[in-house]
Amino acid sequence: MTAMKVLVDATSVPADRGGVGRYVDGLLAALSEFKDEIELSVVCQRTDSERYLELASGAQVVAAPPAVARRAARLAWEQTGLPILAQELGVDVLHSPHYTSPLRANCPMTVTVHDATFFTERSHYDKAKGAFFRSAIKTSLRRAARVIVPSKATRDELVRLLDANGDTIDVAYHGVDSQAFHVPSDAEKERVAARLGLTDTDYVAFLGVMEPRKNVPNLVRGWALAVSDMPNPPALVLAGGSGHDDEIDEAVAQVPHNLKVVRPGYLRYTDLPGYLGGARVAAYPSYGEGFGLPIVEAMGCGAPVLTTPRLSVPEVGGDAVLYTGEEPEQIAAGLTEVLTDDQLRSKMSQLGIERAREFTWEASAQAHLETWRRVVGT
Repeated sequence: MTAMKVLVDATSVPADRGGVGRYVDGLLAALSEFKDEIELSVVCQRTDSERYLELASGAQVVAAPPAVARRAARLAWEQTGLPILAQELGVDVLHSPHYTSPLRANCPMTVTVHDATFFTERSHYDKAKGAFFRSAIKTSLRRAARVIVPSKATRDELVRLLDANGDTIDVAYHGVDSQAFHVPSDAEKERVAARLGLTDTDYVAFLGVMEPRKNVPNLVRGWALAVSDMPNPPALVLAGGSGHDDEIDEAVAQVPHNLKVVRPGYLRYTDLPGYLGGARVAAYPSYGEGFGLPIVEAMGCGAPVLTTPRLSVPEVGGDAVLYTGEEPEQIAAGLTEVLTDDQLRSKMSQLGIERAREFTWEASAQAHLETWRRVVGT
């Protein structure tokens, strides 16, 4: 059988290795195990060339022009330089992993649409960003040979909201890197706690971009309600990118003086197991997720997880997480239940570890391959 030639455009991967970065990295590493079925090429930012040469063993790695480090230039190059590169490489399929793709190319295109919250949670996005991605999603649904989504919930929302053809939308769940997101040792937990200034203090963990959809202000308020009367109240740690949610600062400013909020920004990738696994509970009261990668990664690290039953989360979290509402009082009730019940936390931790093992990048890569086979007719 002749191997398919596939070009993956990784130029949209940010330097901080957030959600899209973990998706692309995990997928490309897993695809390198299917050398008999796929002849893989990757185009990326120059700063990522060595990374992908190592991750995507055996793949041809092409460095894009330096200008693509700027978003506007990358989007322009995507429409002009990327189709030319695909033609030069003679690929059978061009895959765009982050919503957008060229309007025209000389080969079939597939696109990953990560979620439909740009339509369901419009008020939680900057107007310009929301309008751009809504347009990009509609264009991808029209022009791509097939669209890949990370959950059935996302597929169903695209069908419901945009009258998309569900027969051309394939589900490929994300995976969890079990080596990177593992149950941490006591030493790993202690090292991270020391860096956070929490050597003798328990904490509630949040990890993600501080954008309105993540509902961080209500998490702050709910946590304060839950722990204010505890004799040794756990701190709240808000780790991740700054985003554009100004309401977080307002919520933090109202926290009683006897409570501690820590905002370390981005944590080192190697610190994430110790951070998540060392938390008394990891809280993600999101208004909606296309998959919920931080939730599964926290489960993989053994953290009890409190989250909301919105969109894809029940599909991913199953019975391994505790569900709450989005309002502060509801979040407070959920946190109180988990924080005060040692037996419940232990049970949730074990269930989460087992649940996280069900999501692998190998299975995700296999699902992508099946999509590309449909596209090229093999």
